[in-house]
Amino acid sequence: MSFRISVLVVVLLVSGAVPAGVAGGVDASAATGPDLGGGEPSVTTDVHGDSSATMADADEILHRTTELRHLPDRPGEFEAEMTFEVPESVSRLEITLESEADVRSVEGFEANGDGTYRWTEGTDEPTVRFTMPADRTGPVGYQHDGDGYTFVDTGDWGVVQVPGVGLSYRTPGSVTLGIEETVSVAGPGAAGTDVAFFGRVTEHERTVDGETIRLVVPDAADLRERPDDILESLATASGQLEVGSSDTEVFVVAVPTDVDWGPRGVQYGQSDAWVVADAPLEEASNVWLHEYVHVRQGFANPNVGTTTEVEWLVEAQADYYAGLLAYEQGLIRFSEFSQHLERGERSPYADGTLADPRSWEDERTDYVKGALVAGELDRRLRLASDGDRTLADVFRQLNAQHERVSETDLLTALEEAGGEAVRDAAERYTRTPETPDAWNRFEHGAAFELSRATIAYELGSAPIEVADRPWERWDRDELDGVGAGSTAGDTRTDRGVMAVPAGETVAVPVAIDNVDDRAGTADATLQVDGGIVDYERLRLEAGDGATETLSWTPTEPGVYDVSIGSDRLTVFVRSTSSLTVTELRVEPDGVDPGESVTATATVTNDGTYPAAGRLEFRTAAETAAGPPIALAPGEDGTVEARLAFDDEGRYELTAGGQSVTVTVGGLLGTVESMPGFGVGIVAAGLVLATVVLGRRRWREPPGR
Repeated sequence: MSFRISVLVVVLLVSGAVPAGVAGGVDASAATGPDLGGGEPSVTTDVHGDSSATMADADEILHRTTELRHLPDRPGEFEAEMTFEVPESVSRLEITLESEADVRSVEGFEANGDGTYRWTEGTDEPTVRFTMPADRTGPVGYQHDGDGYTFVDTGDWGVVQVPGVGLSYRTPGSVTLGIEETVSVAGPGAAGTDVAFFGRVTEHERTVDGETIRLVVPDAADLRERPDDILESLATASGQLEVGSSDTEVFVVAVPTDVDWGPRGVQYGQSDAWVVADAPLEEASNVWLHEYVHVRQGFANPNVGTTTEVEWLVEAQADYYAGLLAYEQGLIRFSEFSQHLERGERSPYADGTLADPRSWEDERTDYVKGALVAGELDRRLRLASDGDRTLADVFRQLNAQHERVSETDLLTALEEAGGEAVRDAAERYTRTPETPDAWNRFEHGAAFELSRATIAYELGSAPIEVADRPWERWDRDELDGVGAGSTAGDTRTDRGVMAVPAGETVAVPVAIDNVDDRAGTADATLQVDGGIVDYERLRLEAGDGATETLSWTPTEPGVYDVSIGSDRLTVFVRSTSSLTVTELRVEPDGVDPGESVTATATVTNDGTYPAAGRLEFRTAAETAAGPPIALAPGEDGTVEARLAFDDEGRYELTAGGQSVTVTVGGLLGTVESMPGFGVGIVAAGLVLATVVLGRRRWREPPGR
């Protein structure tokens, strides 16, 4: 029986550091050759966007590369080498490896004596090399029956967990640091973000609406189903589960069956999984679909999670939807689906109370009774709402929640969707041993064949705003192949490219239209890299429309895929260091106390990617940020700040490495321009800022 493991990568912050998370990336190779290295190339993919969109060469990105090496002469362990590309803005870096890591060598790091390693600043690319145990057995994470392997290395091949690392770093307060990460296998194999396989493989891919599903088939595996059939089933499930949390890439390995596996499948990390190669598609306990449902459970990730009372829902959903999706895809008959659910009516599963795991006589109670209860609640929701609400809508609402999911959250979502009677049923079936009966074919048709209103969602006609200002978008073709994301296999309508300063709120108008002849509930979502960042629900009568504004505040630089219903945007999130100040001047060149001057900074984007930021104007006493600005590659602009000085004296103002000195009162007013960052004499008083685009080297898109 399959189960789910979750991994938590700890991010440590030192005093003065800007908060940042560890983001996952992928790298894979299906090449053949010697077991170790052999000079074979690695194909890398970045955490946000496609491989050509990496911003690792920009000074606001800390890039970590993890290369995994198979050790066929030492089965049961593997080697990992992590290299960190440290940007200039980082003044301190410490790493914390997993406790089982056996460090073999370091370059540019030194041990602190407490299990952490400090960057010596002797190189911009410090490296640590260590070994890790490959074999894992027993109950890890969620429920697990048996003591067989969950990860293993046989010497001929291996499927292993990608090691995590904790980061502690310090940057100037004005710098927002992003994290990019790639993982590769030296020699034959393939890697996702959290799972890697050692050995010769063949890779198969399918992309649907921005989600790429990678199926890795080892040469050592005897795959029961055709790869195209597996990909077709998973791609169909992607469309059936309109619940958010679809990742930009799903990595699935069909593992050989010649070892003593504990489960039949494992979903590990955010979007990686393995499934035994002989797992069939035509069964109600479809492991391929079970593990894919786990990928879509954003609420079950460690950064959110559930309380004990709702823990049952994680496996219950996966097993229920595995059967339902298989039935709706025509892979099984209704009788098989019904028998799959009927198991929950029998002892010992029926004797347990789902909200109290201590009462479970069998550790698979959440799989078996839980699947029956989840299905019964789905059926009741459909009947109570005349088909307008389903369990998937509750699923989506939980995915949109960015804090731990409690029993109250679940019950409230069920009541909002189906009324008090549905909530009452949920309380009976989860708080007591009471168990529902599986429904028959006619009852299934009465509930599951109900249709719901068709609601269309797209980007609204009003401008997108950043920091309450209308914001520019560029056509993708105008950006001369800067790697703004692949559209292959994506049925969404491309709405262009934007650049946004990290930390600024992006307000996106969403046009919602009920194109049906019946009333219905609209679920407007703003999704970033598949995860729901904002969500609004409203009721629309037949033919009615509405516009809602959904928002997102990105905190880390990177390239993000943003979805608004049937539309998509590529958003480059940048820090101010992506802008270059080429000139700083003030007018007039002399003022009396109490009067003001206008400081004008000319900024340019001399990089490959769109740039954005808020330019800071500094005096000795304070720092004031100007308004945000975004520039296409090669584009210039200006940022103006109006400053009033209260007292006589010489004032030095700096912005982006340029400085000017202004004399106020008493002396002949002078303005001196100089490079570098000086020390101010007297603080400026009031700062009022505006931004103006200067000489443009970029064609304005038509109709903007």
